[in-house]
Amino acid sequence: MSTHYIAGVAVEVEGTGAPVVCIHGLGGTTNTWVPLMRALRDRLVIRIDLPGSGRSPAGVDALNIERMVEVVAQVCRQLDISGAVFLGHSMGSIVCQHIAVRHPSLVKALALFGPLVCPPEPARPNIRARADKARGGGAVAMQEIANAIVQGATSALTREVLPVAVAMVRESLMRQDAVGYARSCEALADAQSAALEDIAVPVLLVTGDEDGVAPPAAVREMARRLPNARVEVFNRCGHWTTFERPVECAEQLEAFLRRP
Repeated sequence: MSTHYIAGVAVEVEGTGAPVVCIHGLGGTTNTWVPLMRALRDRLVIRIDLPGSGRSPAGVDALNIERMVEVVAQVCRQLDISGAVFLGHSMGSIVCQHIAVRHPSLVKALALFGPLVCPPEPARPNIRARADKARGGGAVAMQEIANAIVQGATSALTREVLPVAVAMVRESLMRQDAVGYARSCEALADAQSAALEDIAVPVLLVTGDEDGVAPPAAVREMARRLPNARVEVFNRCGHWTTFERPVECAEQLEAFLRRP
């Protein structure tokens, strides 16, 4: 594996073969995808820290979904990537949907975990309030945010029997730069739906029955708008699907990648 800085963001490149591009969600990093790497053997895997997340600075330009999309497109152009399978989690799933619409030559298929089209209107003020908290409180606020997300966005079973998954969620959030995280929150709060009806490639949508961010009913409605999508719902699973159900996620992804 090698790490590069392309278009101002950290990019991990590993393996050879058909390309897979991985886009994490709010509070995530390239490590969101480590649990799925066994499903991606014999493939060229590109994992990106979005602007303002992980090792990637937010920069000085406005941070929004549009900028994230263009940064990912620049990374793909720099690495000569096209016809890739895109993996997205949460906010990253929104980025992937917009890429499929705006840069269709880049995308062969989408596998989206904890997927959403955009935040529902009642959730947007709460996301902006979280941005204010992070910006004003720094590392202390990020710890409080991490603890709240563990309680609200992982399943009861995960919290009871998977302490490593809980630790990974906390670590992913607590290691974020507070200002970068705040700007990412604001980008998510302003996100709008892509034209899902224009996405003709195969789409896998994976969520948990305890996922309050991507509840099964909303994900099924999302699938209804997509011409070629199927939904998988894990029992007793929250929003951090790749950490909470790594084996099941890998199995679903492997089956999806083997399809004709």
